[in-house]
Amino acid sequence: MMQLPAHVERFEELAGLTGELHLAIGVFDGVHLGHKAVIESAVFSAQRSGGVSGVLTFDPHPSRLFRPDAPTLLMMPMEFKTSMLHTVGVDVVIQKHFDRVFAAIPAEDFLGNLKAALPALKSIYVGENFRFGKMRTGSVATLIESGNELGLGVFSVERIKHNGEPISSTRIRQDLASGRIDAVNDLFGYNYYSNGRVVGGARLGREIGFPTLNLPWDPECRPSFGVYHVRFRGAADQPWAFAVANYGVKPTVAEADQLPALEVHALDDTKLDCGDSIEVEWLRFIRPEQKFASVDALKLQIAKDCETARGLSVASA
Repeated sequence: MMQLPAHVERFEELAGLTGELHLAIGVFDGVHLGHKAVIESAVFSAQRSGGVSGVLTFDPHPSRLFRPDAPTLLMMPMEFKTSMLHTVGVDVVIQKHFDRVFAAIPAEDFLGNLKAALPALKSIYVGENFRFGKMRTGSVATLIESGNELGLGVFSVERIKHNGEPISSTRIRQDLASGRIDAVNDLFGYNYYSNGRVVGGARLGREIGFPTLNLPWDPECRPSFGVYHVRFRGAADQPWAFAVANYGVKPTVAEADQLPALEVHALDDTKLDCGDSIEVEWLRFIRPEQKFASVDALKLQIAKDCETARGLSVASA
């Protein structure tokens, strides 16, 4: 029996797979609650049959091929998505390069080609609005017809709703850009997060009494610039600590071409410092980023932000 890789970029890497493959297909940017309904269906079927659960996802996003001047801005880089998919229970992630050759496959040939490339394929799982094939002419009905001919199970999962509206990556991107981070977290089913290595800064925060852990953070789909209530930790086995964080370009003190960064000020003492790796979960939006007339005015506002964050921390505890 082959040793199953957690992540592949070519179908050939799974040629030796012997167990039944139950495959969810989609871009799954953000891996939100709607995506999880599709993915968990494949995971459950694999667990029930003693088979393998997989996700077929695409990189780059198809919009970069079809709308190169206005592509969809992704909330989550591929490495984040892969990690999240494994957290949901997926055995193997297939990261398929999306190019003109793949996009040109006629819809009626799509499933047959996939079965030929993945002989262990037993069933596929998609969202009810899934489109595929040349000119996006394929639908769930097309898949069912092809599946019947090939002896493959095809399952369409109904869209999940929240507050009466379907959950979608588009909806979440709009909330993220508007600072509605609590809504983003509700639709994700987990807290929006950033991670990386703390870098050195100008140390102005330390000079004015509010030292920060500075994390470069510039995803394609940026959160709204502003001040947030967050929690952070240095490692998965460490407890979370509450903080107030500014995300943006520091207009009061920085140069005009400053890249966005997340500056995390711990509400209590922390031993973490420059060079340490941290994970930050964004909990609530406090206020938009703004330019102050002086550093003193900035200092007064940060003190107010800290008090707001402390109140939110008590409510969250």
